[in-house]
Amino acid sequence: MQRVDLGEVEYGVAAKDMREWVEERVAGKVGDRLFLLSHPPVITYGPRTGLGDLPAEAAGIPAVEVDRGGFATYHGPGQLVGYLVIDLHQRGPVDVVRWVENGLIDALGSLGFPLVRRDTPKGASSLVGVWTADGRKLCSIGMRIRRGVTSHGFSINVDPDMTVFHTFTSCGLHDVTMVSLAELAAEQGLAAPRDADVRDAVARSLGAR
Repeated sequence: MQRVDLGEVEYGVAAKDMREWVEERVAGKVGDRLFLLSHPPVITYGPRTGLGDLPAEAAGIPAVEVDRGGFATYHGPGQLVGYLVIDLHQRGPVDVVRWVENGLIDALGSLGFPLVRRDTPKGASSLVGVWTADGRKLCSIGMRIRRGVTSHGFSINVDPDMTVFHTFTSCGLHDVTMVSLAELAAEQGLAAPRDADVRDAVARSLGAR
């Protein structure tokens, strides 16, 4: 899988580019790719998101409906976003979401942050993502599979403005606290990891070069 490092990209631009990346992969013009980037402040939400879960317009951050699974989440500076465009036909039967969860857990564990995945009880809101052992959510995952090719992906709160998460219901979970690597590092008396170190660890764990 090819690693593609980008800087800060407007969400609308990235969404348009992602559709082109998918078409290129479907056509076999390119191989699997992992795009690593960040966005200016934006809240994205899937089609099942209730209006009550979104922030009031006065919050000042645009909210954009997107064609992925999952509910509302925040993207902004200090957060690492990973978009996976991979052909599942080439990988055989695979639970791609669990693969991403385990890959992120391995990557961030290598940086000194022990984390876990959680199974979702029947009938409950989805617990897909990466969590601390005490039930705080660090990474969100929302993907789409079309014609056997994935798009969208994951976000890791490295050191974003965490107050934004107080203005809406993240991931459809009304009683969950979102957390960042910077906060977890401070609890251990450590410096926050650099964006570059997180990118390297994630790419290595997911097999992207």
